[in-house]
Amino acid sequence: MKSITSIEKFKEGESIQGFYLCFEKHIRHSRNGDIYIDIRLRDKTGSINAKIWNNVNDLNEKFDSGDPVAVSGNVESFMERPHLIIKKINRASVQYYGRYGYDPSLIVPSSKRNASDMWKSIVKVIKSINSNHIRRLVSMIYKENKETLMTHPATVNSHYNYRSGLIEHILSMVKIAEQLIKHYKVDRDLLLAGILLHDIGRLFEISSDLESKYTDEGKFLGRIILGRDMIRTTAEKIKNFPNQVQIKIEHIIIAEQGKYEWDNRIKPKIPESLLLQLIKNIDSKMNIFTMTIDKSSDIGIWTDNHNIFRTSLFKGKNDTK
Repeated sequence: MKSITSIEKFKEGESIQGFYLCFEKHIRHSRNGDIYIDIRLRDKTGSINAKIWNNVNDLNEKFDSGDPVAVSGNVESFMERPHLIIKKINRASVQYYGRYGYDPSLIVPSSKRNASDMWKSIVKVIKSINSNHIRRLVSMIYKENKETLMTHPATVNSHYNYRSGLIEHILSMVKIAEQLIKHYKVDRDLLLAGILLHDIGRLFEISSDLESKYTDEGKFLGRIILGRDMIRTTAEKIKNFPNQVQIKIEHIIIAEQGKYEWDNRIKPKIPESLLLQLIKNIDSKMNIFTMTIDKSSDIGIWTDNHNIFRTSLFKGKNDTK
């Protein structure tokens, strides 16, 4: 087997082989009625559209959406973007493809930061909380869910949507908060608790398999209710946990998505709640902005305008330095 080619190194006219995650698969019909398979592939370096035109029935049985796959094919250009035409494809596993270089870490986009180092930073933040009750609440939830927290994405298709993205997002928000706490004279313990717990429901809203997707719980209830239930369950285990503190923490979580122009959401009613909402908006948007530029395959110093910001973004070098 030839060397593995990552998606970021795909070039028009080349023949490639490698391991990827199939995160979308659709059976479609061409204009003349022929069946083909439309696929989206991903690895830690990017994603690409792919198609299977030949031997469709046989190859269709070899993999499903969500599977890691071993692929060989040819890179072509379609609408000025790389496009893969698949010749062979099989479900990949360490058992059968490990000797050829398959490793699950190759196909899962991951944080550039080390998960163990981020966890140590999180522990320091929790230990810095002065309130014994709040510190114990956060610590119990984090210790109970450590393994999942270290690898969980923050979202499925939005900000920090990669392995260990959730913990990276939380740490980034903490860093921003530490710069604003003194300026706005807010309750540090309450704000940090809100940041550390506002997305804790994601652990049950989203699965953390190779392909992240919403769970049944997530679709029925959503992360806010799931997170609030985790806080209530844990607070009940802590003797004499202050009721007013618990209500404020729950409010911060519930109001995180409530904008003042919306009538059907709980809106921020304490400064810590509003500040968390603003910090989250800054950090999530900046992450999406950076990922949009990093993932752009457009030629030149500008991206196209097919992104959440609906405008082309400058990706050239910063010439002010």
